[in-house]
Amino acid sequence: MQDIVISGTGLYTPSESVSNEELVAAFNAYVELHNAEHATDIAAGDMAPLQPSSVEFIEKASGIKSRYVMDKAGILDPERMVPHIAERPNEEQSVMCEMAVAAAQEAMAQAGKSATDIDAVIVAASNMQRPYPAMAVEIQDALGIEGFAFDMNVACSSATFGIQQARDAVLTGSARCVLMVNPEICTGHLNFRDRDSHFIFGDVCTAVIVERADTATGDEQYLILDSKLQTIYSNNIRNNFGFLNRCDETGISQPDKLFVQEGRKVFKEVCPAVASQISAQLEKLDIAPERLKRMWLHQANLSMNQLISRRVLGREALPEEAPTILDEYANTSSAGSVIAFHKYRQDFEPGDLGVLCSFGAGYSIGSVVLQKR
Repeated sequence: MQDIVISGTGLYTPSESVSNEELVAAFNAYVELHNAEHATDIAAGDMAPLQPSSVEFIEKASGIKSRYVMDKAGILDPERMVPHIAERPNEEQSVMCEMAVAAAQEAMAQAGKSATDIDAVIVAASNMQRPYPAMAVEIQDALGIEGFAFDMNVACSSATFGIQQARDAVLTGSARCVLMVNPEICTGHLNFRDRDSHFIFGDVCTAVIVERADTATGDEQYLILDSKLQTIYSNNIRNNFGFLNRCDETGISQPDKLFVQEGRKVFKEVCPAVASQISAQLEKLDIAPERLKRMWLHQANLSMNQLISRRVLGREALPEEAPTILDEYANTSSAGSVIAFHKYRQDFEPGDLGVLCSFGAGYSIGSVVLQKR
């Protein structure tokens, strides 16, 4: 079988960042305004008062300390608490296209590829700003790439699912080289007025180049030894926003039209499934867990990653074995594991092994075993 490699990655990071301290101050200001406005109902016992958040609660629950965002002012305004991202004329590049082009250009430069070398673009992300035309087609046009392009959404697992689609396209010959991008404006669907989730997400975009090994010219090449995808239906992570909302006005602007989750259930159900998938994949490849140099895991929650790596390795992972970017970036949905891969592979030598893994709503799990060439 033809060897397929990842030959480049790119990362776009927004210029604005929000610390836990800033986020908590805004949330608690909103809580005070809300409780004051509903003081009579609260005093009568007809409404429960909202509870404040805290930095300690956030860091203990998630390991998150800050997040990059496309608009800071709108998020931190207690009377708004939604990013302000102005609509652009159709004739201008969309904001997600702009993010993706920046990440793609870094990935292309790293892989030593020009637009003429690439003939497919996949946008794999949780948060698409429109149904059509596909974001991927707009990005393809902006970069001057010929061929085909399409969008796909498997929530937080979109990047690993996208890597497998790119690999399959190259294996079958329908593309020579594929650009896969993950633009995520997660703050657009986050309920910043929900104490249990207001701190979870940040914004970012990553990009990956996938091509045949015999065409790769970049300084770094990672052979895709294997990829495995799995989906298990669950409502424990859900967002009901969609084009049918207008058909039932009673649901418009309800909390379920934003990100909602049953965090404890997700932790209990997803972690064992992820660890089992990686372990079975390594066994199939006859790779002992101790041979893994790195696990680039989905960056949703520090405790989840610690449990998964412990189950796979049979011991606590060292910080360098399962690096985290949660403290700086927060959860960036599909992009998280790619950020970890982008930032934490410089010490790899030829032959070193790692697993790139993401998991999320669906449930969905994708794991890709990589070896440095």
